[in-house]
Amino acid sequence: MNHIYDLTNAQLSKPSIVTIGVFDGVHRGHAHLIRQLVQEAHSTDRLPVILTFFPHPDIVLRGLQGRYYLTTPEERAVQLIKLGVDTVVTHPFNETTRHIRAADFVDQLVKHLQLNALWVGADFAMGYKREGNVDFLRQQGATKGFSVHTVELVQTENDHESISSTRIRERLEAGEVEEVGGLLGRAFSVSGEVVRGDQRGRTIGFPTANIAVWEEQVLPANGVYAGWATLEGERLMAVTNIGVRPTFAGQNVTVEAHLLDFNRDIYGKTLAVSFDKRLRPEKKFNGIQELMAQIVLDAQAARDYLNAETV
Repeated sequence: MNHIYDLTNAQLSKPSIVTIGVFDGVHRGHAHLIRQLVQEAHSTDRLPVILTFFPHPDIVLRGLQGRYYLTTPEERAVQLIKLGVDTVVTHPFNETTRHIRAADFVDQLVKHLQLNALWVGADFAMGYKREGNVDFLRQQGATKGFSVHTVELVQTENDHESISSTRIRERLEAGEVEEVGGLLGRAFSVSGEVVRGDQRGRTIGFPTANIAVWEEQVLPANGVYAGWATLEGERLMAVTNIGVRPTFAGQNVTVEAHLLDFNRDIYGKTLAVSFDKRLRPEKKFNGIQELMAQIVLDAQAARDYLNAETV
């Protein structure tokens, strides 16, 4: 995988078609654009290249805190490469980047990426105070040897609303993971190291893997979800709980996955879990026995759903 950090570290071997954006989540709208770009690049012996940013410009410009990202920079690069992109450049978005003039940034694209064509949305703009709009870029291209191609945003079939990372965040925060899956083109997932929790699940016969998810990644609404766990290439059915465990007077939000038909020590390993269906919201139970009875029901509901999903 050709994932480069910082534009100035890129030295491409031949001309490229470049598109620029955050691409957080790499949703269906992104994929629609990228597949077209890849096809055009390959048919004309050019390199398909994505230039993206980290941190997210929203975080730098608006001072946002807490969970905001749909994907880590590394996961985003993996998804982009899967779509056929040759090179992903993750450029730092900092005070220097936010104040760079558009013409100067274009010069860097030409120098480091051998920019031959730039693909952007009709409302795209870059550079200080967004001075580098499409008209400006076309003028730059006429003198610096690249073309500018505009693309339309993808809309959903049912409500004709554009697919966006903002919309996906809103649906996740509402727990609507099935709709999110439709917007992404795959189930939303998180990953992290399996760490030791209070091990209470093991004592009641339902061991869980406590996943240390990146603290800046968005989580679905508190509740119980059916999905798939991936462990070193092995795919397993999972029931994942997100929440504070109110039955035990918990306070911190945790992500804990109970892997069906599985009982191995996986502390320290990386586990990914997807959220295919929300089974129920988080609930406080009247004691351990009531909780255990519900976990049995959750596990069966997850098994039924995931088995049906694979038919």
